[in-house]
Amino acid sequence: MTAFDAVLFDCDGVLVDSESITNRVLCTMLNESGWAISQEECTRDFIGKTVRSQAAVIEAHTGKPLTDAWMAEFYERRNAALQAELVAIDGALEAVKQIHAMCQGRIACASGADRAKVEMQLAKVGMAPYFEGHVYSGHEMSRSKPFPDVYLAAASALKADPAKCLVIEDTVTGVQAGVAAGATVWGYFPADQGHASAEQLLEAGAACVFGDMGDLPAMFEAVRKSAARAIAGDGYEHEIQ
Repeated sequence: MTAFDAVLFDCDGVLVDSESITNRVLCTMLNESGWAISQEECTRDFIGKTVRSQAAVIEAHTGKPLTDAWMAEFYERRNAALQAELVAIDGALEAVKQIHAMCQGRIACASGADRAKVEMQLAKVGMAPYFEGHVYSGHEMSRSKPFPDVYLAAASALKADPAKCLVIEDTVTGVQAGVAAGATVWGYFPADQGHASAEQLLEAGAACVFGDMGDLPAMFEAVRKSAARAIAGDGYEHEIQ
C-alpha cells in the first residue's frame, strides 16, 4: 500500500451538512416553477450535480427556461438558509485539523459547487484556515464532476501526483470524478444519509466506505504506517539478498 501525499476533500456532505438544506430550497423553487417534485425525488435526481448541468431536465418539467435571474434567486435563498442552519459534519472539523497536520498542509477542498458557497460554508464551520488558498470549484473548470478536472487542478496546485492523492467523497458523481483523476477514493457514507448507498459508492470505484468522519485520521495513519513498514521491509530484503 502506498502512502498518500495529499488529501482532497469534497465539501457538501463530507465537510458540511448542507445537502438537505440546499435540496430543500431547490425543491421548493422547482415546485414554485411548476414541477411537482418531492423532496426525496429532488435529492435523488440532483445530489452531487450542479443545477445548471440539469437545465434541460428542469426546463422539460417546468416548461420554462432556466434563466440567470432564477439561478440568482436560487443562490440567494440557498445561501440565506445555509447561513442560518449550516453545521459541520460530525467529526469533520477535528478530522480536517489532524489530516492537515499529518500532510503538512497538503490538503484541498475540491467541490462541484460555486466558490462563493464553498468558501462561505468553510468559514461558517471554522474550516477555512485549513484550506486557505486551496479551494477549487467545478464551476471554474471546463467540466465539473463526474469529470476529473477539479481534482486534477487541486492535485496540480499541491504539486502532488494524483495517483498519490486520497479523495474523500460521498456521491457516485464525486467518486467517479476522483477515480477518473487517478486518485484513491474513500466513500463517506453515514447511516442516516438517504442518497447513494455504500454499494453504489463501491461500484463507482471507491476503495472503501466508512461511516464516521471521526474515524478518518486513524484510517489515514494506519495507511501511513502500513506503507512505512512495507518500505522498511523491502529495504531489509534488499540488504540480505
